[in-house]
Amino acid sequence: MPPIARGRVNRLALAAMAVWAVGHLPLAAAQPAPAASGDPALAAKPPSPATIVAQKAAAAALPGEDGRDAEFADRGFLGTAADPLIHKADGKPVWNLAAYDWMAGDPPASVNPSLWREVALLRRHGLFAVADGVWQVRGFDVANMTVIRGQTGWILVDPLTSSETAAAALALVNAKLGTRPVAAVIYSHSHADHFGGVRGVVAEADVLAGKVPVLAPAQFIAEAASENIMAGGAMGRRANYQFGGGLAPGAQGQMGSGIGLGVSGGTITLIAPTDTISRTGETRSVDGVAMEFQIVSGSEAPSELNLYLPGQKVLLSAEMSTCSLHNILTPRGAKVRDAHAWAGFLDEALRLYGGRSESVISSHCWPRFGQAEVSRMLASQRDNYRLLHDQTVRLMNRGENPAEIAEALVQPPALAADWFNHGYYGTYSHNAKAVYQFYLGWYDAVPANLNPWPPVERAKRLVAAIGGTAKVLVQAKAAMKAGDYRWSSELLNAAVFADPANKVARAALADSYEQQGYQAESAIWRNQFLAAANELRHGRIASAASTQSQDLIAAVPTQLLLDSAATRIDPAKLAGRHMAINLVMPERGETAAIELTGTTMLARMSAASDVQATLTGPRRLLLGLLFLKLPLAQLEMAGLKVEGDRAAVEAWLAALDPMPGAFNIVEP
Repeated sequence: MPPIARGRVNRLALAAMAVWAVGHLPLAAAQPAPAASGDPALAAKPPSPATIVAQKAAAAALPGEDGRDAEFADRGFLGTAADPLIHKADGKPVWNLAAYDWMAGDPPASVNPSLWREVALLRRHGLFAVADGVWQVRGFDVANMTVIRGQTGWILVDPLTSSETAAAALALVNAKLGTRPVAAVIYSHSHADHFGGVRGVVAEADVLAGKVPVLAPAQFIAEAASENIMAGGAMGRRANYQFGGGLAPGAQGQMGSGIGLGVSGGTITLIAPTDTISRTGETRSVDGVAMEFQIVSGSEAPSELNLYLPGQKVLLSAEMSTCSLHNILTPRGAKVRDAHAWAGFLDEALRLYGGRSESVISSHCWPRFGQAEVSRMLASQRDNYRLLHDQTVRLMNRGENPAEIAEALVQPPALAADWFNHGYYGTYSHNAKAVYQFYLGWYDAVPANLNPWPPVERAKRLVAAIGGTAKVLVQAKAAMKAGDYRWSSELLNAAVFADPANKVARAALADSYEQQGYQAESAIWRNQFLAAANELRHGRIASAASTQSQDLIAAVPTQLLLDSAATRIDPAKLAGRHMAINLVMPERGETAAIELTGTTMLARMSAASDVQATLTGPRRLLLGLLFLKLPLAQLEMAGLKVEGDRAAVEAWLAALDPMPGAFNIVEP
């Protein structure tokens, strides 16, 4: 295939698969807000008097500051990179270690004081000693890279999101500790920020030759490649809000992501594991280092492990326990996680490792030191997730709906006293609704919600019932003056959906969202409110494209790719046609049969005997055909072979919708 076409195929496949990277602006390239248009209605607003009061109340309710987190975050610091910018080979920056250097002093009124404290701790970057023979590189990406000294080289756990940041992290390790080869790599779980940089630290040839083992939890490859492919388009767009696409770091802009500062914009890579861990209690000797493993799949990721180092008395609790309450259901969208199981894994870790660990580290945030501190953290976070689960279920079984439960469920003071239980990433409100959804789904059993009008029609009727847009605006502005931004946002959202061209309503809704963002303790709630305000004022802002990953493309099973393509079939365009087409991919030794039933597309990984046409060629050409809708003739020139009824192939392709692009969120 010509290089241009191959690159376009790669871009598509990554967009569908690596949702962790889609919608994230690299921290080095975060876009500032558009230049002022001269219209004060489109400018960012300062904190309102109500927001200033809310921030003071939030500050008064915070736990006492005992200095432990700052001491733990600083402990063992050995130095950092001299150049704060990490670049791609072409010179483009992918990460900026200095992105939050502007932070100093007391929190401004435009940032929740608890979140300000969290980001001040997260922004510390460099190489840190944890225990004898154990270090972490922090702040070089959204995740941490853990470094363990083996007999012959470095054992690296979670080599960050991109090869560029991982290579920079390893360079820092070698500069500070002495150059050694990489002896092994361990992936803690199946999210790209924990494996994507692997080619920056190890060569695949060494892995294939057996020189460098790569360990991962069972089902890692399948989950890494496929967790988000079906809903990749929607997740990517929503992730743009979750991680503050279009926002620059600043007192009125992005304030991290709750468990990190952002996601690097470099090259996402993947090397398949050579050894998998399937059950809790399995042990390995990796380059002479004894290790024990706990399988926690189904907590934060569908394929996940924790690692215990008995010789060093260090527990690496990958993303099961961090410096924040996590998400049971991410705002970007995902399958709902099991809060009950999550609490169970924390309890198991406490029983297995709490009494024999002198430190607990994670793949985000900073460590905690001392056996008592390790046990206290595991127990407290266990209780945090278990209370969320049990009390949601208790109220659910009393007949309360998700919104009522989210309003009623408040973190008890005993749990709120620990900063690491606060909602810098997940929140009680969002997670309570997620637990409800886990058991009962979206419907609250109120018949009025069984068949409601869709958003635009509902908004038009609501605005009319209030007496028109002018009256809605009067009520909304009164609510804003009173500091009731939840109600003003609901009213103004209706006004915008009823008439998206109404500039006054759009500007007022942006102002309302903005104040909610300023007040949010959760970094990703803040991001969503401020990203929405930004789009209402300036329209959709394109995010930086994620870097192509041939590795991730190759990892996606063909069956899953074809099933994903089937979700784009428009039955009206099929016009009742029935046909079958074989797809032959010699380089993979695969043949797939496509059956069009008149209304749906079915894919099977075996040849059909009665077909209208057969397409033969490398799988990347078929990706170009199905996902990019490249012209059939162009792909034939690149090596695709078409046999049989060409018109049948064209009819099939014509029935496929184009890949979805960015869609509206804050307006119809």
